[in-house]
Amino acid sequence: MQFAPYPAQGHINPMLKLAKLLCFRGFHITFVNTEFNHKRLLKSRGPNSLDDLPSFQFKTIPDGLPPSDEDATQDIRYLCASTRKNCLDPFRDLLSQLNHNGPPVTCIVSDGAMSFTLDAAQELAIPDVLFWTTSACGFMGYLQYRNLIDKGFIPLKDPSYLTNGYLDTVIDWIPGMRGIRLKDIPSFIRTTDPNEIMLEFPLHEAERARKASALIFNTFDALEKDVLDALSPMFPPIYTIGPLSLLVNQVQDNDLQLIGSNLWKEEWGFFEWLNSKKHNSVVYVNFGSVTSMTTDQLNEFAWGLANSNQTFLWIIRPDIVSGESAILLPQFLAETKNRGLLASWCPQEEVLSNPAVGGFLTHNGWNSTMESVGAGVPMICWPFFAEQQTNCRYCCTEWGIGMEIDSDVKRDEVERLVRELIEGEKSKEMKKKAMEWKKMAQKGTIDSNGSSYSNLDKMINQVFLQIPSIPTS
Repeated sequence: MQFAPYPAQGHINPMLKLAKLLCFRGFHITFVNTEFNHKRLLKSRGPNSLDDLPSFQFKTIPDGLPPSDEDATQDIRYLCASTRKNCLDPFRDLLSQLNHNGPPVTCIVSDGAMSFTLDAAQELAIPDVLFWTTSACGFMGYLQYRNLIDKGFIPLKDPSYLTNGYLDTVIDWIPGMRGIRLKDIPSFIRTTDPNEIMLEFPLHEAERARKASALIFNTFDALEKDVLDALSPMFPPIYTIGPLSLLVNQVQDNDLQLIGSNLWKEEWGFFEWLNSKKHNSVVYVNFGSVTSMTTDQLNEFAWGLANSNQTFLWIIRPDIVSGESAILLPQFLAETKNRGLLASWCPQEEVLSNPAVGGFLTHNGWNSTMESVGAGVPMICWPFFAEQQTNCRYCCTEWGIGMEIDSDVKRDEVERLVRELIEGEKSKEMKKKAMEWKKMAQKGTIDSNGSSYSNLDKMINQVFLQIPSIPTS
C-alpha cells in the first residue's frame, strides 16, 4: 500500500497516523515524501529516524521546485502548481520500482490535493483512496467554488469587496450548511484574479475526488453530520475515521509509535513547567506550520497575552513572521517571565491532553481543531487561510467551543478573550460543550461499535481487501 501525502506538515501528520493504523492491521506501507521534506524529517528527528521497518518504508520523489535547505514550509502556490505538473512521472517510476523489487502495490492512499495519483492507479487497475485532510465542511466549501464562479459571486469585482461588507453575504444554497457567509467559505475566493492558482487548484482537486475509489475524512459522524449526509450521495463511499489522534493511540507497537512526522525539532523540556501548573490554568498558543504574521501582529498578540495576566505556553516558529525572524520585545519577556513560556515547536497532542491546559489560541487548522476536540479544550480562533475560516465558523457557531478573534488583531481584544477563555462565564459553557464533544469523539474511536472505529474496519474490508458489504434484510 502506497501513501502519498501533500508535502506540508498539516497533511503529513494525519496521513502518517493512518499509515500506522493500517500497518498495525497487517498492510505493508510505503510512505512517499518529497525529497525536500524527507531531508527536513531527518534533520528534525535524527539520521536513523526513517530507517525502514519490516513492513513500513519511506521513499521519496522530487517536488519539481528549486533545491532549498530552508527549514520552513514551501510557498503553497508554487507547491500546488509544481506537484500537479511534475510529480506524476516520478510517482509512476516509483510504483514501477516497487512492483519490480518487492510485494506489488495493491492500493494507493493519497492526499486529496495529490489527485494526480488517480491516473497512476487507473493504469495499474488498483484502488486509489483520497484522504482529504480538511474538515468535511471545508471540503464542501471547496466544492462550491464552481457554483460561486458560475453565479458571479467570485472572483471579486474589486479589492474593495474585501472590506465593504460583501463577504458577509449569506450563501443559502449549500447542502448541509446553514447560514454560511462568503467569509466562511475557504479563503482562496478572496481574489479579483480569475486565473489565481489557489482558486483553480482546490476546485480542480475537489471535483477530481469523484473518481476516487473512496474518500476519507479525519472527523466523526456526530460532529459534521449534516455536511456528511449531504456529501454522501455525491461521491464514492465516504469513511469518517477521526479523531485520528485518538484512534492511533490503539496501535500497540513501539517501533510504529516511534515513527514521527514533525518537520521541526520538537521541544520537550517545558513539560516539567507545565505539570507544575493548576488544572485548566494555561493558555496554549500555536498558529500551526504555515500561518505567517507581521511584526505588529506578533506584538499585539504578545501584549494581549501579557496584559491578560494569564499563564501561557506560546509556540513561535522561527519563520512565523513574514520575511524576517520572530523577535519579541525585551519588555514583554520581562513582564511575562514568571508566567509565560516560549518554545519553537512541540508535540501538540501531548500538550493539549495535559490537565494544566485550559484553552487553545489557534489558527483553526483541521488537525489542531480535531486534536482540541479530542482533548476537550475550548478555543480562541484566529483563522489564517484556506478552510480555517470554515472551521472557525463551526467551532464558534455550530459546536459552541470557540470564540473568534478579529483578523485585524488588537491587544485589547486578545486580553479580553484570553481572560474569558480561562476565567470567564463563557469559558464554563465552552468547556462543558468541549467535554461533551470529547466524550463523543472517544466513544467513536475507542468503542468497537463506535462510528470511526467501525468505519476503519469497513474501509479495510470493502476497499483495501475489496470484500463487498453484506446487505441487511
